Amino acid sequence: MKSRRLVYEGKAKVLYEGPEPGTLIQYFKDDTTAFDAKKKAVLEGKGVLNNRISEFLMTQLGQIGVPNHFMRRLNMREQLIREVEIIPLEVVVRNVAAGSLSKRLGLEEGTALPRSIIEYFLKDDKLSDPMVSEEHILAFGWASAQELDEIIQLSVRINDFLSGLFLGVGIKLIDFKVEFGRLYEADMVRVILADEISPDSMRLWDLKTNEKLDKDRFRRDLGGVTEAYTEVAKRLGILQEGQDNTGRKGPVLVK
Repeated sequence: MKSRRLVYEGKAKVLYEGPEPGTLIQYFKDDTTAFDAKKKAVLEGKGVLNNRISEFLMTQLGQIGVPNHFMRRLNMREQLIREVEIIPLEVVVRNVAAGSLSKRLGLEEGTALPRSIIEYFLKDDKLSDPMVSEEHILAFGWASAQELDEIIQLSVRINDFLSGLFLGVGIKLIDFKVEFGRLYEADMVRVILADEISPDSMRLWDLKTNEKLDKDRFRRDLGGVTEAYTEVAKRLGILQEGQDNTGRKGPVLVK
């Protein structure tokens, strides 16, 4: 990757120019941050797990007609993706009260919501990604009315599919964050799913015990972060028992 031009480096991923026009290579780091990067750590193997989990979920979503930027996995940490113009919004879909929603509304964490809720946050680290409304989005032109309609429709479809997928492996999908981008094809522009879908961007609880299997283990100093991500990968069928890449006993990522 050193020979390729760096396009962007974020908290958990790096983007390099791809082998062909309109493509990028997305590299998953082991770096982990929380609370506007005030809390940081390097968790060995986390990037590998997120790469494989995101690959699996993006592929599954693509098969049910959710367009996304994933093209193929290149190796354990990198994947080839379509280059898109990122819409500067983080779209959060909530099924159960947790995190900031519980704090804002005084809801006990774990309370099932009457219906799924979609929230929007402006992607701006300097402003700590403030929550915004549909009116803000349209007034400031961050997305058009048509794009917003597409984002809502895709978010609902993603939620329905992932909720069922995780339920089938004994996991409750509490909430998740997704991002979307504009894909330019000839004279057409369409909105597609971008970024990643992994335990870094979701809250996942064990269906029976409510044990957290996501980034909250890092945020709340619960420990066992990569072990929790590994458990998610195992339940999704991405891992098999055997030797890992370091030669130690343990699960191995299925190639």
